[in-house]
Amino acid sequence: MIENLKPIYPIPTEGYPTPAPRPRYSILDLEETRKIFGVVPHWREDLTLCLKELAEVSGKKYEKILVTGGAGFIGSNFVNLILNDTKEYQVVVFDKLTYAGNLRSLESWKKDSRFIFVKADIANKEEVSSIFQEHKFNYIAHFAAESHVDRSISGPEEFIKTNVLGTFYLLDAARLQWNGSYEGKKFLHVSTDEVFGTLGDSGYFTEETPYAPNSPYSASKASSDHIVRSYYHTYHMPVVTTNCSNNYGPYHFPEKLIPLMILNCLQGKPLPVYGDGKNIRDWLYVKDHCEALRVALFQGLSGETYNIGTRNEKKNIDIVDSICSIMDELHPSGAPHSKLIQYVKDRPGHDFRYAIDPSKIEKELGWKPKFAFESALKETVRWYLENESWWKEILSGQYKEYYENQYEKR
Repeated sequence: MIENLKPIYPIPTEGYPTPAPRPRYSILDLEETRKIFGVVPHWREDLTLCLKELAEVSGKKYEKILVTGGAGFIGSNFVNLILNDTKEYQVVVFDKLTYAGNLRSLESWKKDSRFIFVKADIANKEEVSSIFQEHKFNYIAHFAAESHVDRSISGPEEFIKTNVLGTFYLLDAARLQWNGSYEGKKFLHVSTDEVFGTLGDSGYFTEETPYAPNSPYSASKASSDHIVRSYYHTYHMPVVTTNCSNNYGPYHFPEKLIPLMILNCLQGKPLPVYGDGKNIRDWLYVKDHCEALRVALFQGLSGETYNIGTRNEKKNIDIVDSICSIMDELHPSGAPHSKLIQYVKDRPGHDFRYAIDPSKIEKELGWKPKFAFESALKETVRWYLENESWWKEILSGQYKEYYENQYEKR
């Protein structure tokens, strides 16, 4: 270590007079240099600090985390959490950069040696194999997925390729790399509560709830959950699966309910609400979700499934009303925003109610949500108001065409 450097004595050379031994100090030792010279010139101090930092970086042995879908909504929030809160991990983001992926969500890390980005597709076996040949991973956090129900109805094939085949390629590459040596390894599979189907007016999804998916999206995620489970039972791979409720927060692509309503309010566009607006969802702030995922990745037991939710059930129309009220306060020029609410034809297979019982992760891993819904929703609205450059870039091209087909023609 640099701080433990000892004085180095010159070695006598045959035929030359041997000088009296005098300590020679590394230029990295500022304190000793000051003792000898009294002062350290600015150039010398700058060089010393640069060399010290270089030595620390080059000698650092990071544990590596592969984050698939790390440029997406939940994935980017997870990457930001890991890199902000820890120093011992290097994060390799593997992302296809589809319409929902945005590297601007990770912009603050582009010059950090702990961050590596690879543009690739998990549904491409060669590209998956390549990343595992280049890096040795301790942990894998698998977020990459096609996730919007409406898109799965109009084009299910991409969901099967990415969510099912992509998960298989990733699992098998990890199995081959780890080769039965699983100590200090973990594969975290991030899934959804939609695999359980729909609930009536009462009851909650638990880890024991039978699977009953009702859309191509939820069916593809259910399939991937079962493949992950099979790798634990067949190969004893250290896998953990999480099933979460609906997320909201920063960096959310505006095809989902909350960001869609916020941005439509800002632009004075109609606020499309499916059916009568009485469908119920359990809402989870993305920062709470990512903390739960960190706990599941590092502390979760292999082969286990953990449901992540907050017992925060809201009707869709109540969510829209809350957003309108917040917008009236923070963006009063468009008030009252509730005048923009417009009911549209319900989508096929629209599940009535989702509600998660998170007791298992609370009791076994000690996770609990920290953010109250009302304050977190307000912070989410504020984030979109303050980050116009982030969302304006994506409200064009492919998404604009999709939005017109999905809502304006209903």
